[in-house]
Amino acid sequence: MDVRLTDEQELLRRSVREFAEAELRPNVRTWDEAQHFPPTLLSKFAELGLMGIQIPEAYGGAAMSSVDYCICIEELARVDPSVCLSVAAHNGLGAAHIFMCGTEEQKQEYLVPLASGRQLAAWGLTEASSGSDAGAMQTKATRDGDSWVIDGTKQFITHGRTGDVIVVMAVTSRPKGSRGISAFIVERGTPGFRAGKKEDKLGMRASETSEVIFEHCRVPARQLLGAEGQGFINALQVLDAGRIGIAALAVGLAQGAYEAARAYGFERKQFGQAIGTFQSIRAKLVDSAMRIEAARLLTFRAASMKDEGKRTTLEAAMAKLYSSEIAVRVAEDGVQIHGGYGFVKDYPAEKYFRDVKLTTIGEGTSEIQRLVIARQLL
Repeated sequence: MDVRLTDEQELLRRSVREFAEAELRPNVRTWDEAQHFPPTLLSKFAELGLMGIQIPEAYGGAAMSSVDYCICIEELARVDPSVCLSVAAHNGLGAAHIFMCGTEEQKQEYLVPLASGRQLAAWGLTEASSGSDAGAMQTKATRDGDSWVIDGTKQFITHGRTGDVIVVMAVTSRPKGSRGISAFIVERGTPGFRAGKKEDKLGMRASETSEVIFEHCRVPARQLLGAEGQGFINALQVLDAGRIGIAALAVGLAQGAYEAARAYGFERKQFGQAIGTFQSIRAKLVDSAMRIEAARLLTFRAASMKDEGKRTTLEAAMAKLYSSEIAVRVAEDGVQIHGGYGFVKDYPAEKYFRDVKLTTIGEGTSEIQRLVIARQLL
């Protein structure tokens, strides 16, 4: 397998990196402290094709490959993981589910504005009592004539307050278990649909996370997404692909943390020389570089298989698990190399350290990834 990037992919990496350095880098700390994702970014992302990265051009997207998607996510996360998380959630969850399962009418109505950056997508699976056990969800949808009535509360929803469209999973036939869960498209402003508590998070603070509440929320039957009873199965398919994106995010975050630590190692002097010349510091930097490259290769392998139309349940879980856990290690070593300065906000090390932990939790915890991998191997 040739793991080298094409000339076009190298150009894509440079373009997204230059954008991230110019548009994101100067504002990282401000957005983090304000817990704010500026809406003005959406049009700028759209100009680069970052709001519909893998969506076909017919629906306003950039029609990039899965490998291209990983490159984009990695370069955004290298600078600001929290803003990158919003891009990944929009592309890899909400928009991806509509593209994967939507009718032509639904794609024209919802996907086109999402891919063009005019609207922002959210995706609602998790609940307070059903995180890893998503099949135990309590949110229900009841058929009433030519409508569905949704009741329930979703938890930890990215863009729960600001998303224009949300794909929400709800139980439509409880006796059928996970095969009695369906997906629906709900528009912001629909009566009975509102945002609840906004979470005050440890990291990824510029990416908004909140409850989403449905109280007798009536949606037309045409907003059923995919076949009735197939919502949970389709959600797992969305997560398989989405985990490749989170793996890429973890790789990019680790790369940013590593570069910050390496730069500091040759700025900071102790005992008359740069600390980057000390064997113990060099060992940390070498180990970080090696782990990042291994994670990148795992991620690209999963993305390449997806581009080939192959099933990626095992490979996506491996990439997500390994990339997220090595990113935690790289970010921790980055703080250690910075010493006391790694614990203050004047340097980027502490933010990478706060942001990184979510990569081992979101879109399937490390524990769940190990279960997924075990089922595939054993």
